[in-house]
Amino acid sequence: MKIFDDITAVKGIGEKTAALFKRAGVFCVYDLLTYYPATYMTYPEISDQILLSDKTMVSVCCPIRRLSERYVNRKLITIAAASVGGVDISLVWFNQRYLKRTLKPGYRYVFYGKLSCRAGSIELLSPKIFSKEEYGRLSNRMLPVYPKVLGLNDKTIRKALVNAFTEIEISEYLPDHILNEYGLMDLSSSLHDIHFPKSKEQLALARRRLVFDEFFLFLLQQRLVRLNERKIKNPLQGLDLSVSWRIEEALPYKLTGGQKEAISDVITDLTGPTVSQRLIQGDVGCGKTIVAFIAMAIIASGGYEAALMAPTEVLARQHYNKLASLTREAGLDIRPVLLTGSVKGKARKEALSVIEEGGPVIVIGTHALFQEKVVFNKLALVITDEQHRFGVKQREALSKKGQAVFSIVMSATPIPRTLSLILYQGMSVSSIKEKPSLRLPLKNALINAGQRDSAYSFIVKQIRAGHQAIIICPLVEASENIEGENVCDYADRMSSLLPHDIRIGRLTGPMAPDEKDKVMGDFASGRIDLLIATTVIEVGVDVPNATVIMIEDAQRFGLAQLHQLRGRVGRGDAQGYCILVDSSGSKTPPARLKALLQSNDGFYLADADLRLRGPGDTFGVRQSGEASFRLGDIYKDANILKEASGALSLLTEDGADLSSYPNLSERLDISRNRTFINL
Repeated sequence: MKIFDDITAVKGIGEKTAALFKRAGVFCVYDLLTYYPATYMTYPEISDQILLSDKTMVSVCCPIRRLSERYVNRKLITIAAASVGGVDISLVWFNQRYLKRTLKPGYRYVFYGKLSCRAGSIELLSPKIFSKEEYGRLSNRMLPVYPKVLGLNDKTIRKALVNAFTEIEISEYLPDHILNEYGLMDLSSSLHDIHFPKSKEQLALARRRLVFDEFFLFLLQQRLVRLNERKIKNPLQGLDLSVSWRIEEALPYKLTGGQKEAISDVITDLTGPTVSQRLIQGDVGCGKTIVAFIAMAIIASGGYEAALMAPTEVLARQHYNKLASLTREAGLDIRPVLLTGSVKGKARKEALSVIEEGGPVIVIGTHALFQEKVVFNKLALVITDEQHRFGVKQREALSKKGQAVFSIVMSATPIPRTLSLILYQGMSVSSIKEKPSLRLPLKNALINAGQRDSAYSFIVKQIRAGHQAIIICPLVEASENIEGENVCDYADRMSSLLPHDIRIGRLTGPMAPDEKDKVMGDFASGRIDLLIATTVIEVGVDVPNATVIMIEDAQRFGLAQLHQLRGRVGRGDAQGYCILVDSSGSKTPPARLKALLQSNDGFYLADADLRLRGPGDTFGVRQSGEASFRLGDIYKDANILKEASGALSLLTEDGADLSSYPNLSERLDISRNRTFINL
């Protein structure tokens, strides 16, 4: 079996199962090996007595006395009566028709489920069923729990991985002296152990190696790009720099000092001797987009084309509408074009025709921009919004649609200088730190779970005042392995708690892309009053009318991600509010939540995050990743990032030829083809 073989090459995966894997983004064997667990669970020791603690996950071993079925609201409920340590309990399942013929009274089983104590009765809800022998093999093992995809369960993924690891050989690409210098586990063992660790210590070693790989390959790829770059003479002529102040005059607000400085940097690039690349990083809501608009307008003033690639259709359409309005108000002879996956038929043909014809054209779109059928006439500038959402191959594909293309990438994640020097490696960087003067500083509050009712009342008050609200939950739906609020149950609960005229929407990662876009579009247009979502809302919609965000289980999130989430509200001229719910029950809230209360400055918080989240601070595997690495977190794993940079220097010192490491070249090709991690 080879690394890029189709997923059906793995024993036991037919076309139907392959279709489920492909919904999770797993198309080949490599995708499967790097489909990392979200977390791990360990089945507890079997309890011989019931401790009356509600919502605790327990395992009990007992015989069933009797089994019964009944219907409630057309839902089949199966109830088994049992006794543990002299305490009567009921085992309850929903819509499990096979249990009546499977479970036998008098037989002893192991049941694992959530304990519920209410109205004087003790229930074990939807427990899993094992023989004592099966449970003995599972207990005290760390079992991987994967991101939820409809129809694809953990058991299927684990079985596929076991079969894949028995048939594939994974070559090491780092030389021994690098492995020894940094105490790294070999690649094959780390890939295996990230899925099937025998201990937390072994898991930590596996994760450390794979995070090291992500950082090392990223830095190597950046270095090779720089080494292979040739200085291309700037071909731009006839640019009208007065376009900048004409747009500025048409704005209903004054630009900040940071915005003016970034515009000056861009103009210096566009009028310089060679084609260049620039990163514009700025805090959430600092106004990077207007800088992008001005840059594109200057390019178009010379008869060239500029393109802006956004991560979602909703955001692309919002950019297009704002740009079209702005060019009209400024009296500019520039033609804006929208090109996304949903632009079809006659409208799509017209858009493609305008792009191919050329002239003073600005194109706003999504991934659709770099498809083969899109032919630019004189593409001179490519801007990537929320650039970490796109892979380097995607951005290269768009840039290659022109001959000498300037590039601007924008990021809403401020990164501490100590790390940016490693990540950006000499790339020109503009930082925007101020917020537009019309925006009021967010008001932040930290509450415990018992204060939710007051928060709900405040949300209703904001909605009644004509505004909108967002509630963030860490989970999509209830999980037996992870405690926390979930979108599905939360939305149902809000529907019964809040006034019936409040329109509630829900948004989660597993939803189909067109379904997500519809929900975000409905929220942006005001057809949804309260949006209940996972962190998928972090990027992709700009709703100035949204004034309050409530983040459930806030103690579960990193500081940078919490700051990004609260940046979704308060983007208009109304006061914005962020309510953090610490459901941990701790008397002392985490330091990062206190930091959020102290400051709305993303640059200050980035440095605070680096201080507060030292290596090993949290136990987990998959990270949201400020730079969208699959595992790595540049804050939590700052030391590993520095080690990866040091290893690259060791490997390339004295002009060493990387071609002498054939496995390294192969691994780099794999990274280029299968990951989307570049800044």
